[in-house]
Amino acid sequence: MRRINPRELIGRYGTAFAGLLLIAFFLIFAKNFASPTNIVNVLKDTSFLAILALGFTLAFTVAELDLSVAEIASLAAVVCGWLVQLQYPPAVAVAAALAVGIVLGTLNGYGVTVLRIPSLIMTLGTAAIAKGFAFMITQGVAFVGRWPVGFTGLARGYTFGIPNLVLWMSAATLFAYGLVKWTRTGAHMVATGEADEAARLAGIATARMKRIGLLLAGVFASIMAVLLAANLSSAAPNMAGDYLLYAIAAVLLGMTMFDPGKPNVPGTVFAALVLKVLGNGLVLLGAPYYVQDIVLGAIIIGSVAFSASAMKKAAFKV
Repeated sequence: MRRINPRELIGRYGTAFAGLLLIAFFLIFAKNFASPTNIVNVLKDTSFLAILALGFTLAFTVAELDLSVAEIASLAAVVCGWLVQLQYPPAVAVAAALAVGIVLGTLNGYGVTVLRIPSLIMTLGTAAIAKGFAFMITQGVAFVGRWPVGFTGLARGYTFGIPNLVLWMSAATLFAYGLVKWTRTGAHMVATGEADEAARLAGIATARMKRIGLLLAGVFASIMAVLLAANLSSAAPNMAGDYLLYAIAAVLLGMTMFDPGKPNVPGTVFAALVLKVLGNGLVLLGAPYYVQDIVLGAIIIGSVAFSASAMKKAAFKV
């Protein structure tokens, strides 16, 4: 039987335990934090961030950065809202939103693998394009109004007493986890991200894996966009912009737990929950709004430092 190394245990689960302590702190000291209404609201808010961050995680799994996910989400929401306003069936609007993610995700993938443009530059360019189209469609004005219940119910409804948003988040999590852990494609994606050249020499189509990762990032962004628009009954050209840094923070913080130094689905989802709990708890404690930004920046820096240390130890077997 393998002996448990305390250092390894702390490395894998220390951050997660700290997150649980944070939740316990707010349960005790933040008034109304433990109310059923607030708990449900936190879970709902987490769903948007978690879904977007899961897409970012899949791109990061193949060692690519997708900085366009938030703008893709904003454009997808605008396209969806535009068609709903024009009284197209909700299914058509949702399909069009998903098409935005597929097209721009594919564009990112081919730009990175065929044109050899670094993903940082490619996705920044795609983000600018998406933002431009979103403002062109809306002329800078949000689409608002009474939207069909069949559409808003995607986000606001309940199934067997469980909020639909929580179910969507759970489905996205299971899909991403199952893809990475239980499929050949997922194994090839992980191998590509860990050692691109070695994976290529082993016969893995690394360029295809990178395209799949970036495509899925676009698709997850579109799913998040549909749910966000349905929940708010509005669509604006910059409605998902604030989610980018939080998505990055969720992925990086997730890399400090469960499988340190590596992007992983459980870590991303739990980190998204911790970030939303943190934001909600600080508001209930009366902290100024800018405190969240300061804490977020500290989390990003600390997560990168921790992950870099974990990867170095793994490489040198320290």
